Amino acid sequence: MASSISWERYRNFINGEWAPSVGQAWIQRTNPANQSERIGEVPDSTAEDVELAVTAANLALNAWRRLAGAERGNLLYRAADLVEKHKRELARLATREMGKTLMEMTQEVARGADILRYYAGEGMRKTGDVIPSANRDHLLFTTRVPMGVAALITPWNFPVAIPLWKLAPALVYGNTVIWKPSPEASITAVKLTGLLAEAGFPPGVVNLVHGGKKTGEAMVSHPRVQAVSFTGSNAAGRQIAIEAARTGKKVQLEMGGKNPVIVTDKADLDKSVRMTISGAMKSAGQKCTATSRAIVFRSVYDDFKEKLLEEVKQITVGDGLNEAAWMGPLVSQSQWDKVMSYIRQGLSEGAELLCGGKRPEGADYEQGFFIEPTVFANVTTEMTLAQEEIFGPVLALMVVDSLEEALQLANDVRFGLSASIFTEDIQEAMQFIQDMEAGMIRINGESAGVELQAPFGGMKASSSYSKEQGTAAIEFYTTSKTVTICG
Repeated sequence: MASSISWERYRNFINGEWAPSVGQAWIQRTNPANQSERIGEVPDSTAEDVELAVTAANLALNAWRRLAGAERGNLLYRAADLVEKHKRELARLATREMGKTLMEMTQEVARGADILRYYAGEGMRKTGDVIPSANRDHLLFTTRVPMGVAALITPWNFPVAIPLWKLAPALVYGNTVIWKPSPEASITAVKLTGLLAEAGFPPGVVNLVHGGKKTGEAMVSHPRVQAVSFTGSNAAGRQIAIEAARTGKKVQLEMGGKNPVIVTDKADLDKSVRMTISGAMKSAGQKCTATSRAIVFRSVYDDFKEKLLEEVKQITVGDGLNEAAWMGPLVSQSQWDKVMSYIRQGLSEGAELLCGGKRPEGADYEQGFFIEPTVFANVTTEMTLAQEEIFGPVLALMVVDSLEEALQLANDVRFGLSASIFTEDIQEAMQFIQDMEAGMIRINGESAGVELQAPFGGMKASSSYSKEQGTAAIEFYTTSKTVTICG
């Protein structure tokens, strides 16, 4: 069975087979909660491997795109059932590989199955419109056709949900795909690909190619790749956008965030504290939608800070497989180093460290990439803590005297992904909806998260203009054709 692959050295999946890489370089994966626990290795694939995958995808394209949408959707339904069946196994593997707590990861896998079922239904929905013609003898209508071969480059922080919200629409709309997961989530990707193969997708329709930056560059620059969907860093996204423009590819980018919550004097403080902590510290803050700044009215700031610190200090940090752990480790040594560098920079720029800021003490933490939940006060808008995406369990507290000042601070960043406000005042909520420069707005809820049937994406440097998820996905993975039948 394709879902029971268990070798230590994992392989690419090309043209329906598990294929060794042309090259000889390997990427090793260890458990971020315990570096001494080796999980396995994946190939650092070459341009030749990418060429094999693109060739397979192109050969499979015509037969795949000619299937009825319902036929393609039925394979997604099968895949959803398999993901659900292997939910615990897949979640446990992902937790071992990237560190997220098992509870969070199990919820993510369940969401992955829901995503597959949602897009399976797209196979039976309309793909165009009839338009009145100026000529009574003409029939004028639009239809949508697949882009062709789509290159999907996915991150490690949502190793199941993000790949599936790219794969599912790409496939149901008739594209074939080459998927390169982040090296930090590559073995989870092997398991997920095995489930797709078991569902019955024809050879060449889904291809998995492991690797790092050079592998991704080979995919983006390949002349027979028509579309590129990327989720990751702003630096990588900018380079992909430049290359896609040079080669005329359709490109979709989801990148960073510096997401605020505003807490007014009309907020439910207990709820705002609880949701701020959830948004900032779940997944160890490794979400593009994570709460990074809490902008609090001065009149309630002291109470908010006291309640927040009391709750943050109760957070249990540990191995994500430990049921007692509320927050797991960071994904890698490089990520740990990056977050610690931001903490040191915050101190050097004059921010006040209220709690956290270091590795937890004890033998259980020495072999893992753990950082205590960290809260800073006296953060001003010109500080690095207020401007740069940290991607770790670090929250900056900022004080304001009015909603206008809060919105000015909230918008004073280059990002615009998500934002939330806590208030019981409808006028404050409406002003926030109107003036907040972010693609996803939440009222009295944490900044992280959006339902799968709704568009996902931001403004400014956070995203390209093409949204993901929901019915928005058809705009990226297809192109419109206008048809006139003359009588």
